[in-house]
Amino acid sequence: MAHYLNFKEQNNSDMLSIFLLKFDWKELLLGQEEWSFLFEVALRTFIMFLTIIIGLRILGKRGVKQLSLFELVVIIGLGSAAGDPMFYREVGIVSSILVFVLIILIYKIITFLIAKSKKFETLLEGKSICLIENGEFSIENFKKENLGSDEFFAELRLRGISQLGQIEQAIEEVSGEISVFYFEDEKVKYGLPIMPGSLQDSLKIIKEKAHYSCTFCGYTEEKNPGDAGNCPKCKKQEWIPSNNRKRVT
Repeated sequence: MAHYLNFKEQNNSDMLSIFLLKFDWKELLLGQEEWSFLFEVALRTFIMFLTIIIGLRILGKRGVKQLSLFELVVIIGLGSAAGDPMFYREVGIVSSILVFVLIILIYKIITFLIAKSKKFETLLEGKSICLIENGEFSIENFKKENLGSDEFFAELRLRGISQLGQIEQAIEEVSGEISVFYFEDEKVKYGLPIMPGSLQDSLKIIKEKAHYSCTFCGYTEEKNPGDAGNCPKCKKQEWIPSNNRKRVT
């Protein structure tokens, strides 16, 4: 039995050796190219890397620091034009550099038009939009944006915000970033808490007199015990206790 097992192990080992010898490692590692093509890949990558650097310098700091939708398309186009000629022999460097030149030229023309026409800028890049005003959601504006409340609350918490009454205005810029303007400490209002789990256990019946916030729009008012009623702003019926905690900086 032991002799049979040793024979089987030896046979398996021989089959593995034959498989490894017959396996085309060159095709696996290089595809249809020769080893000499690696030097060409290195040269192509170096040339396209320099082309990217020059292109981004021409685009300027604005095109690199804050990407609008249009500028993101430009960057993706440049990346595609730069990537293919780095390792595809059939893609010439000159044609890729021509693509670079055309993309940068189009970018310059469009940025010129943006500087000349506010309507064109709004059409192409959109405009800033107010999401929170005086501690409450601007509901219609918030609905227009593809932004979940959990994601938005996380963004606010990273800025040390624990409840909406600390916020005078929150504006979503065209770059997608959120600009927040705060109330001074002595002007902080009661507002909707945004800490994790704070929106759970909403109420429809008020048991004690206190300030309560609508879980949907953030509208806040002082309520007496009894039926919580509908929110006068959004007509929803779910409320949670609010607070006037100041922002910790």
